[in-house]
Order: sequence, then C-alpha cells, then structure tokens
Amino acid sequence: MTDATADPTATADATADKARELLRLHREPELLTVVNVWDAISARVVADVPGTRALATASHSIAATLGYEDGENIPVQEMLDMVGRIVRATDLPVTADLEGGYGDAAGTVRRAIDVGVVGANLEDQLKPLPEAVRQVEQVMAVAEQAGVEFVLNARTDVFLRAGDRDRGEVLAEATERGRAFLDAGAPVVFVPGFLSEEEVAHLCDAFGPQRLTVIGLPGHPPLARLQELGVARISFGPVSQNVALTALQKMVEDVHRGGTAPEDTRRLN
Repeated sequence: MTDATADPTATADATADKARELLRLHREPELLTVVNVWDAISARVVADVPGTRALATASHSIAATLGYEDGENIPVQEMLDMVGRIVRATDLPVTADLEGGYGDAAGTVRRAIDVGVVGANLEDQLKPLPEAVRQVEQVMAVAEQAGVEFVLNARTDVFLRAGDRDRGEVLAEATERGRAFLDAGAPVVFVPGFLSEEEVAHLCDAFGPQRLTVIGLPGHPPLARLQELGVARISFGPVSQNVALTALQKMVEDVHRGGTAPEDTRRLN
C-alpha cells in the first residue's frame, strides 16, 4: 500500500516508475488483463489475486457507488477522491477511467497524476476529429510536463454510438480516429463495444501490434486469440461490479427463501 506520508520527490519518482511499468505492460506481447475496480476494498481484492499486474478504475461503477448516474454526472472532485483512494490501496500501477475529461481533459489528467494515476481512458464523445485530436495532444503535453510517460488510452465511441449505421463505415471511422489519436501521441486506443474477431484483426493491423485495447463482453473472442491478434489490453468496465452485485442479489434472494450466506464465501475484508 502506498505511504501517504512519503516525501513528495520520492512519490513523484514512484509515479514515474509506475507509468513506465504500465507502458511496458501494454507493449509486451502478452495480453494485459485488467478487471476494473471502484473503491479501495475492490482494489485490494483484485490486486491480491496472483497474476494481477495493474488496476483500472471504472467510472460507471464509481459513479454508481456514490449515487450518480453514469455520463459525467459525478463531480470531478468526487471521482478523483475515489480514484486517489484506489491508488493508495495498492502498489500496482493504476489507470483511471476519466470519462470525457469533465470539461477540462488536460486539467483533469494533471489532477489525476497528482494523486498517482499513471494512465487514463478518455472518451472522444464523437467530437469533431480535429477537436478530439487536440484534446489528446493537450493531455500528452500535460503528462510530459509532469515527467510521466502517461498511458493515455484514447477512446473512440464510434461503435457504441453506431446505431443502424453500416458496420463497414463504422469500422472505417474507428480506424481513422484511432490512427489520428496515435499520431497525436496516445500510446493506445480503446475501441469499446462488441467487436468481431475480424474487426479486432483489422484494427490491430491498422494501429500496429499492442496499440488496441478492448472491453471484455460475453461472447468476445477468447483471450488467447486476442493476444495472437496483437491486442494490448482487455478491461471489463462496469461488468466486474455487476458480477459482485449479482452475487449480492443472489444471496438476498436465497435469504428470502430461508437460506443463508453461500458456503464458498471468502473472508476478504
């Protein structure tokens, strides 16, 4: 666990070291898997599982924990407060889901770096491409000023907002936006949504190996196949919190039927 009383210079050095490690994990041929967390205890539970190499927060899950709807309804300070708690709960690198930047993407990333975050998802929200590219450039400039090799996971929402558009057109637009974000300095590009194996292969070819990150949804290509295709990372967004809440709801249902806690319950806190 991070020492909150550490010397500021030592803390800055530790943040820089974690940023380099997170970037290395994305560049390795081995697929980086991150199961998203939403508070300090979920961070500790995930971090304690052997094989966990980095943590990622889920903005949807943090907002829900604090009583807000997803979509930048949570005040940025409350989001960063929880992200900071997660950073302090582990010695692993932490990348944060910062939605669209809460009206000031570069400023929000600077504040996130100050609490020890070393990477972030940042939505393009389908802004005009030149505006979205400027946002990436500004974030990377702020990170450089902070002395951190920040792992910006530049997200394009093309597939999430595709509606009934032709699938080929959607893929072409995601490709164009992703390439532009990489050219602007983002180390990796996040294309959330349900992608076929063929679409994943196309994006990996277009971006280069270890430049694409995807979200884990039921029915997605097997992790081994994603690794073969050259995907850098897979995360699970709010799915992990829903897995935990499903277990809680099932326990309540069992109790209402006269049962009790599951026999395989683990003491994790």
